[in-house]
Amino acid sequence: MASQSASIELTSPKFPSTEFRVEGMTCASCVSRVEKAIRAVPGVASANVNLATEKATVAFSSQPDPQAVTAAIAKAGYTTPEETLELQVEGMTCASCVARIEKALAAVPGVTSAAVNLATERAVVRYPAGSVTRAALENAVRVSGYDVIKSAEGAKSDDAEERRAAEIGALGRALAVAATLTVPLFVMEMGSHYVPAIHMWIMTNIGMPTNLYIQFVLATVVLFGPGLRFFRKGIPNLLRRTPDMNSLVVLGTSAAWFYSIVSTFMPSVLPSGTAYVYYEAAAVIVTLILLGRFLEARAKGRTSQAIKRLVGLQPKTARVIRNGTVVELGLEQVVVGDRIEIRPGDRVPVDGAVLEGDSYVDESMISGEPVPVRKTVGAEVVGGTINKTGAFTFAATKVGADTVLAQIIRMVEEAQGSKLPIQALVDNVTSWFVPAVIAAAVLTFAAWYVLGPSPALTFALVNAVAVLIIACPCAMGLATPTSIMVGTGRAAELGILFRKGEALQTLRSAQVVALDKTGTLTKGKPELTDLTVRTGFDRGEVLRLIASIETKSEHPIAEAIVAAAERDGLALSEVTAFDAEPGFGVAGTVSGKRVLVGADRAMAKAGIDVSEFAGVAGMLGDEGKSPLYAAIDGQLAAIIAVSDPIKETSVDAIRALHDLGLRVAMITGDNGRTAQAVAKRLGIDEVVAEVLPDGKVDAIKRLRAGNRVVAFVGDGINDAPALAEADVGLAVGTGTYIAIESADVVLMSGDLRGVVNAIAISKATIGNIKQNLFWAFAYNVTLIPVAAGILYPINGTLLSPILAAGAMALSSVFVLGNALRLRRFAAPLALTQETRTRASASDGIDILEPAS
Repeated sequence: MASQSASIELTSPKFPSTEFRVEGMTCASCVSRVEKAIRAVPGVASANVNLATEKATVAFSSQPDPQAVTAAIAKAGYTTPEETLELQVEGMTCASCVARIEKALAAVPGVTSAAVNLATERAVVRYPAGSVTRAALENAVRVSGYDVIKSAEGAKSDDAEERRAAEIGALGRALAVAATLTVPLFVMEMGSHYVPAIHMWIMTNIGMPTNLYIQFVLATVVLFGPGLRFFRKGIPNLLRRTPDMNSLVVLGTSAAWFYSIVSTFMPSVLPSGTAYVYYEAAAVIVTLILLGRFLEARAKGRTSQAIKRLVGLQPKTARVIRNGTVVELGLEQVVVGDRIEIRPGDRVPVDGAVLEGDSYVDESMISGEPVPVRKTVGAEVVGGTINKTGAFTFAATKVGADTVLAQIIRMVEEAQGSKLPIQALVDNVTSWFVPAVIAAAVLTFAAWYVLGPSPALTFALVNAVAVLIIACPCAMGLATPTSIMVGTGRAAELGILFRKGEALQTLRSAQVVALDKTGTLTKGKPELTDLTVRTGFDRGEVLRLIASIETKSEHPIAEAIVAAAERDGLALSEVTAFDAEPGFGVAGTVSGKRVLVGADRAMAKAGIDVSEFAGVAGMLGDEGKSPLYAAIDGQLAAIIAVSDPIKETSVDAIRALHDLGLRVAMITGDNGRTAQAVAKRLGIDEVVAEVLPDGKVDAIKRLRAGNRVVAFVGDGINDAPALAEADVGLAVGTGTYIAIESADVVLMSGDLRGVVNAIAISKATIGNIKQNLFWAFAYNVTLIPVAAGILYPINGTLLSPILAAGAMALSSVFVLGNALRLRRFAAPLALTQETRTRASASDGIDILEPAS
């Protein structure tokens, strides 16, 4: 990136990954099953399924075959919804045009079919939901030599928000029906056992046979009405010998329901004293699990709120100047080069460069920095940011998927969909978890039937059902991805983008933070930092004369001096008799005065004594600054220094890193004296100076000695190798796109304190994941044996299937609720906007008292 507002460019492999939406997954076993099915497809290099986002990210080693992937997902018992998109194509004249466009569209990764109609000039494209963007299809048409003049009326938009709302609504309705039917059923059965008045009323007014028939009807409606969703998924998976969470629910409720039917209609076939009914258990289990799914769906929607907010930053329209007239166009109609008008309070629609006007723009939603940034002619603006009080016109430079905001969203989504190394344990367990639970239920039934007290059959059934119902692979499957979604989303709101999910886990373990100097610790641009004038000379006049001379030079030091004078509002004068002597300095006549600016050797050559400034020169040297002197009409007038100033926030950042117990190193290509001076001022532990890019890589390797985890922070092209070599590379967002492309984490602001915040949110997220995993495993390891009756010989404790269902339903909700706590994560170091406009003449310059 050339600046904070520059776009983040990403490269793509030869066969880019394709995303498929997978519906019907309910637990970690589903994830394992879908991944196994996709990986078995020829040409698939890897498959990564995320339960929280309900997406499968598939990488291909050869030409992508999305139809084979969707077929494999369907064979595994899940669905991949298909979308249809229509494009209005212009320029077709014959069948060859049709064939060419169809071939181009079919070649877009993810497309399953493409049909073009010459008569209607429309192309109908089908693809798995979420796997293809409209922009990619339109680009394929244009590359083929044709144009898309408008989007035709297509299928329903793939709106994740609407889909989630529909899911919550359906679960809410199913829960309401199930609860309405289950409450009277529960009262009739349990009330008869524990409330004598209810028992007497039922026996007197209804009778036991009718009571059982009513319970049968209510339970049957609950199981095969609201509970039918479990059977539709669970039974096919059982038949495929790939049981999932739904299969456990089906087995448990069906066992209770069938046993009750036998007790109701054929009690004679059961051993004496065992003809009990468990209709209420079957109904309550379904109702409680529906309640858990309902709460889970609502919580899942909240885990992706950060992405929703990012998407919501982009306005729907833009005020575009076409043929001298301002017209309001949909964002999809804006093209690169369009002139766009921005009024006070408007949200910037796309990325661009200011052509005219002057204003302040709030970029906090992109960079995390709270203070509005001044935008004048030539400044870059980012889509999604908010204009404040001024007005300006800018030219669009990036639109659609190329804008910073679009790429930020893509980065966050990719990070949210990634699997961390910590997930490996869950993957290993979930592949055999459900079959193991079924086996445990069978063993429980057999043990109680053979060894249990009378009525053994009843005890065996109840405890086996409790084992089936209490097991919860859902919590294990949600433990990691939900925390990643919320954590990376919160990080994005703070201006921290995790490009790779693995960095989220590795960064928390960092022991050494290595920093580039120029542009990372310092501002990366020389500034006039010191100006001390002799008694009898006016500071402003001296600076005006020096700056006037330096206008004739193109050296970066000269530019810094001229910029300081311009900030002070000084009027520069014409220079005559200008003379530049390399290695010494420059001289010339300004306003009738002979001015000489240069090093001490230039003054010595001119016979001017600089010993008066010896103390100041020594102080500047200790700070790694090279002093220059100015003489006017043969008299020593001032000592000045130009350097790359340290960012105001670097001191706080280094102190905070030390407070975290981290060792801080600086790796730079600058000379050793300057590097040591900067390190001394900042309290940096180790310095590696005067190194080339390869030398930075070697330095990273040395810092890694003793198996230490090293994080490297940089911003330039020469930092890219070190960013790639480090265990975690963090790129400062105001740096070059090459550095960003090599990094694992991007800090959107130039504030180094973002490193501290990134480490903090990494620690918080991984800590949250560990809490979730502990709960998920501890829950299953502890309660499955309890449900099997392990405590019965000790204290007579047995776990009711109803309590088991309640515990199972709440376990997933607990995991999701814990993950959502990350939304309240507070950055340990609040970011502040670096000063962009120098309002004071002294800003950035150490003005010392005149030397006596």
